[in-house]
Amino acid sequence: MEASQKLNKAFELFDAANAEDPNAELVEGQLFPKELLYAERMTAVLSEFEPEASLALRLTARCQHICRWQIPRNAYEMNRVGYLQWRQDLKKFHAKKATEILTKVGYDSELIERVQFLLLKKKLKRDEETQTLEDVICLVFLTFYYEPFLVKHDDGKIIAILQKTWKKMSERGQQAALKLNFSGRGKGLITKALQ
Repeated sequence: MEASQKLNKAFELFDAANAEDPNAELVEGQLFPKELLYAERMTAVLSEFEPEASLALRLTARCQHICRWQIPRNAYEMNRVGYLQWRQDLKKFHAKKATEILTKVGYDSELIERVQFLLLKKKLKRDEETQTLEDVICLVFLTFYYEPFLVKHDDGKIIAILQKTWKKMSERGQQAALKLNFSGRGKGLITKALQ
């Protein structure tokens, strides 16, 4: 199988898994499985932010939340400890699901290990691709999920989240974020968060 065929096959299988998401998101009057939509947004933002992204990074971006609904947040204690445990378990779960699919497609162990490494967010701030992945995750949040999020939370919580998000990003990611279009409140809270 050619490299491009392999990539298409992997995307197809990732997307088929994510298409089973029982949670839907409404976009321009049409319902989409939530994690399938997220995966497509990750690919689109990565292509724009890092057009020369490696194969491992492109695969990782597409499966970053694969089958996330299978480990619900409410299965853990609703506190900081529960949240962090949930996030750790999710990373391992995504790495396992991705490995199964990439093995089926016929990728070698070296590439699969690299995708696992990226999904586990190893060496953030020290590994260039892990950092690029984190930047893309933050940009996807700010582009597609930040404004709807504003409606549900008070300013204090939003500012704290923005400050945490900002810390995770590289300077290049931060510059890209500042070029995004935000509502008056959205932009105002970013300005406050960065003061």
